[in-house]
Amino acid sequence: MIYPKIPLAQSVIEICKAKGIQHIVISPGSRNAPLTIGFTNNPYFTCYSIADERCAAFFALGIAQQLQQPVAVVCTSGSALLNYYPAVAEAFYNEIPLVVISADRPHDKIDIGDGQTIRQENVFANHILYNANLTEEASEENDLKIQEALFLSITKKGPVHINAPFEEPLYETVETLSIAPTLVELFSETKEKTKITEFTTIWNRSPKKLVLLGGNYPNAIEQQFLDTLGDDESVVVMTEVTSNAHHPNFITNIDTIITPFTEEDFLAFQPEILVTMGGMIVSKRIKAFLRKYKPKHHWHVDELRAYNTFGCLTQHFQVKPNVFFSDFFKETIAIESNYRQKALEIRSFRAQKHQEYVKAAPFSDFKVFDTLLAKLPKDIQLQISNSSPIRYAQLFPIDKSISVFCNRGTSGIDGSTTTAVGASVVNKKPTVFITGDISFFYDSNALWNNYILSNFKIILINNSGGGIFRILPGHQENETFNTYFETSHNLTAEHIAKMYQFKYVHASNLNDIDTNWEPFLTTNQPTIFEIFTPEKRNNEVLLDYFKNLK
Repeated sequence: MIYPKIPLAQSVIEICKAKGIQHIVISPGSRNAPLTIGFTNNPYFTCYSIADERCAAFFALGIAQQLQQPVAVVCTSGSALLNYYPAVAEAFYNEIPLVVISADRPHDKIDIGDGQTIRQENVFANHILYNANLTEEASEENDLKIQEALFLSITKKGPVHINAPFEEPLYETVETLSIAPTLVELFSETKEKTKITEFTTIWNRSPKKLVLLGGNYPNAIEQQFLDTLGDDESVVVMTEVTSNAHHPNFITNIDTIITPFTEEDFLAFQPEILVTMGGMIVSKRIKAFLRKYKPKHHWHVDELRAYNTFGCLTQHFQVKPNVFFSDFFKETIAIESNYRQKALEIRSFRAQKHQEYVKAAPFSDFKVFDTLLAKLPKDIQLQISNSSPIRYAQLFPIDKSISVFCNRGTSGIDGSTTTAVGASVVNKKPTVFITGDISFFYDSNALWNNYILSNFKIILINNSGGGIFRILPGHQENETFNTYFETSHNLTAEHIAKMYQFKYVHASNLNDIDTNWEPFLTTNQPTIFEIFTPEKRNNEVLLDYFKNLK
């Protein structure tokens, strides 16, 4: 076995191994050479080399998203570390365990006017669970800091930063370890169990209860509990496409249901109790509704955090949903209510209007999403980029066998492609990634790695700009809007596909989509399917859709 000669590097690597950090994403560099030598020469670790640091961090985030275990991303000193920040923020808000390990210059070299000697300690202070600022010499204190960081990443589900200063020479190796890290067992504080009787009493007296499910992992909530909610006539369950939760009575197309509501409809639908679970909510309309027509009680169920998204949070149950419901439902009773029935009647009416509009809708982003989501094969992993794609995906049914993911922690477009690539590497299912053109071109370095599998497929909806800005209030057709908001362009992915050895197919109408669909899915090669839609028509089609739902 080959080890780095520097004892501190040995400590970092041995503690990562002892604590089960197996996947290591390395950004090539020099100052991190001791870490790179140690990780890559130890067969315990699975290592990846990603040159672009921003992509490296999102690649690691994608792996951690799927494994739900900490993944380390390792970089050299200086500006390399700063490029990890978008993924760190995403991991922080999306509760994904990401371990950032940065090599640094010795403390006496910082701020002396030398190259790549930025202030790295606490650089992620606003979006990090723990900063392990190590000293240059291996020590018990350093060992404890490293373990505290890994412990919190695992138990609190988020990013941590380990900053390790190394002095040259950096590339020397030894055949035996010179250190034996001090290993300790850390334990989470035991939370006092919330007494639920007063809450079940409120529940049992309330005929209008709304359950809103944000992003969840598949099977995170046991189906028996979902069935209990779905079968309760006093409960309406609304799900986002990323909730990965299913029941015949659940309402999956939130915006389609509530956008046409009148003042009278909103008042009738206003719940007495709102129960939320899962990650960030995509639908702006449901957020606006609940902020204006506030429930008397808003309970959030999550073992770690609760955001006061609607300005009316009254209780945070700090347990996993399965633990909560296993106790909660023992004390609840069924009550008479027409709350769910009225919601289902609205759903049925909207479904009819939806089908009528879809059938007559012209070729557009809207029509393309209807077509594509219906064509997706079963039992795949579906990754969706932010902005327009995730919002369009909310309007159409997706087969319940499909697992759906999206970076909704910060809702940024910057790492969607790389996250999907990283997720595909460790997920055994075929992966389809649906993205918009701005997001794709912005993150095109995502394809610059050697780990893309043959069953990784990209559907690129190219509407020649940031089409979502045409939907937002205040849109005006002029040069300023086209240049500085929509960022109009004439780019295509054809040459990018060629450079990264992706197969490339394209379509400009529904017939082209039908013709190329099977070759796109079945080709034993990563493939980009670029679909060109009309730049100036998409917003009109979408806005008309909501008008025609009444």
